Amino acid sequence: MPKLTKSALLQLIAQETETDRKTAAFFLDVVTEIALREVKKNGEFTFPGIGKLVKQKRKARIGRNPKTGESIKIAAKTVVKFRVAKAVKDSLLGK
Repeated sequence: MPKLTKSALLQLIAQETETDRKTAAFFLDVVTEIALREVKKNGEFTFPGIGKLVKQKRKARIGRNPKTGESIKIAAKTVVKFRVAKAVKDSLLGK
């Protein structure tokens, strides 16, 4: 089964909402913009019923170069993670 591409997703949204692809693309762009703005401003954004985008800070740590085994310093950084909602996990993986 092929992956769902952005084009295919837009087609599905247009079909399900009985609109055209242009409206579906606008909707997807607006939701994406809102999500990014909220994560940047508040550190998180919840997709109701799906999950949550969360901004987290990682501490600096010591890692290993897998090729040489040499210890290296990994700098602190901020990352964005997606936490899947419990209801989604239960429905996909079974209880």
